[in-house]
Amino acid sequence: MSPARARTSQTDIVAAGRELLEAGGLDAVTMQAIADRVGIRAPSLYKRFSGRGDLIAAVGASVLADLTEELAPFVGLEPAAGIRSIAEAFRRFALGHPRSYELIFLNLPPGSRPPAELNAQAAAPLVELAGRLAGPDQALEAARLVTAFAHGFVSMELSGAFRLGGDVDAAYRYGVDVLVDALANRKRSLPAG
Repeated sequence: MSPARARTSQTDIVAAGRELLEAGGLDAVTMQAIADRVGIRAPSLYKRFSGRGDLIAAVGASVLADLTEELAPFVGLEPAAGIRSIAEAFRRFALGHPRSYELIFLNLPPGSRPPAELNAQAAAPLVELAGRLAGPDQALEAARLVTAFAHGFVSMELSGAFRLGGDVDAAYRYGVDVLVDALANRKRSLPAG
């Protein structure tokens, strides 16, 4: 094993990929750029990754692991407060790591996607809280509704689409509050089964 390879871990390589992603988007994440960043020759990367797609999947997995870590602490809260907290953490994560955030929502080829179970792990805190708020039969639907609002809002925010003035932070909180209240009220209005 070469000294460079022995010193360069898979974690270092993925971290370099994330740095390049944030600095220049997905097109900046090339085998050569990563090799240059970690101080090895590009062919050496193929000893750890089958190709660029495999490396992109590992970067996405790292992003999902960080997002999961951000969202997990709120699962123990009262459902409405937990969903509000998750929505805020989701937005903070996206605004703090915009290119990483975008990566997890891209429609990548199968070999470039992180394992589906990592998406499920990242979604689990919201699904759990949504089930407690809206009822277990609507947990996934409620979680998807909150995610769709949050993703749409944050995507518009990242693209600079909110040009009419006003307090964007307040608008986001308002949207989350409306959704949380609607989900709680819908559960109360459903007939007992």
